[in-house]
Amino acid sequence: MKILIKELAKSQWQVRLDQHAVTFRSEAEARAFTSTLEARLHAPHYLPQRQQRAVG
Repeated sequence: MKILIKELAKSQWQVRLDQHAVTFRSEAEARAFTSTLEARLHAPHYLPQRQQRAVG
């Protein structure tokens, strides 16, 4: 996923996630959002183990 932070106007910042955009009131808010998102993307993800049925 490509993440870009861009200033739109004096008090408006945008974080682009591929083709999706989220707007923030400050650069600090945009960077905090990006930091949280990247941490979640890089966190370990586990798939639940599928239980096998006993056939008999």
